[in-house]
Amino acid sequence: MANIKPFKALRPVPKLAAKVAALPYDVVSTDEAREMVKQNSISFLHVDKPEIDFDEPVDAHDEKIYQKACENLNDMIRNGVYIKEKCECLYIYKLIRNGKAQKGVVLCTSIDDYLNNIIKKHENTLAPKEQDRVNHVKYTNAHTGPILMAYRKNPEINAILDDWTNKIEPVYDFVSEDGIGHSVWVIDDENVINNLMNLFSKIESLYIADGHHRAAAAVRVGQMRRKATPAFTGSEEYNYFLSVVFPADELTILEYNRLIKDLNGLSEAELLQKTAEKFDIIYNGKSPFRPAERHTFGMYICGRWYGIRAKEGTFKEDDPVARLDVSILQNNIISPIFGITNPRNDDRIDFIGGIKGLKELERRVDSGEMKVGFSMYPTSMEDLMSIADAGKIMPPKSTWFEPKLRSGLFIHCLD
Repeated sequence: MANIKPFKALRPVPKLAAKVAALPYDVVSTDEAREMVKQNSISFLHVDKPEIDFDEPVDAHDEKIYQKACENLNDMIRNGVYIKEKCECLYIYKLIRNGKAQKGVVLCTSIDDYLNNIIKKHENTLAPKEQDRVNHVKYTNAHTGPILMAYRKNPEINAILDDWTNKIEPVYDFVSEDGIGHSVWVIDDENVINNLMNLFSKIESLYIADGHHRAAAAVRVGQMRRKATPAFTGSEEYNYFLSVVFPADELTILEYNRLIKDLNGLSEAELLQKTAEKFDIIYNGKSPFRPAERHTFGMYICGRWYGIRAKEGTFKEDDPVARLDVSILQNNIISPIFGITNPRNDDRIDFIGGIKGLKELERRVDSGEMKVGFSMYPTSMEDLMSIADAGKIMPPKSTWFEPKLRSGLFIHCLD
């Protein structure tokens, strides 16, 4: 059962929270981040992507990058941007996107729950990306980016969160530049904290939705600290890592669209002919085709859209991974037709989060940069949890969660 705990957050003073809060380090490029911070010296991107503060090109994994992250964080603390909570608290973080709200609890989750698979994963990590976050945690001595997690809906937890947010004023309440509303409440009542901890202790599983590399890195650092201090008690802060947990039914997954650089020697007519062997073509026109149901896809090539639907027998409906639309497309088109067998590391394929829309997919094909684009139907939370429960792994780039949690609002210090 889930073992969670409150913590003494390092967090921005209320008047500066909106300027500090930043998109996660891995959803913005270095150039985009540099542009974002031009007029903002306290953006958390200076901590999460410190390479933006170097004039000359620097390898993103160079030791001085992590030293700069630590320096920038310490400067923000010294300059009064951050305050340290006086007592251990839980926090409520509500985000509103397009009128839809999701309300989660900011807390610390256990590295033992991760190791014992109470915290369930659906994605493999890449060694270089994981090591990058290990270095970041070691140099800053903190977890600076929260892991997005989900749990199956619990009405008692919802009732407590609703009651608290109805009677207490938020410490942060702002709208970010992308139109997302962000509100945060501090839960400092010991009875309420204990009640929530008890309710979470009865939850069988937590599911990592976004942040597998950050979670794996936090666990590795915790294990290193344990090895260095054999007399550890298990209560030390490094035994826990920063997370925000939401009811699964409140999270939104957008589609993760695909782009292919070439036709693998085929003509457009030959591609359509091969596609028709496994898919029914259900639309042909100039207007973008956005799939409205599972197992349907849009294909954009040479200025035209085709709607295609997987034929019966082209996938295993009783296999939670094989029935995913990303698997159906990979196994029936991307691998056999385009010859891209490992989309994780093949530079002939690229991915666009659904937040950028189909216009971006069209733009990149029309520009000649890419030859064909595929629009997807979003993976569901039920699919994600079923795969995690089965101990299986999703194909790469299966989910794009929106809205993104902002980094910098909560920092979990390891000492």
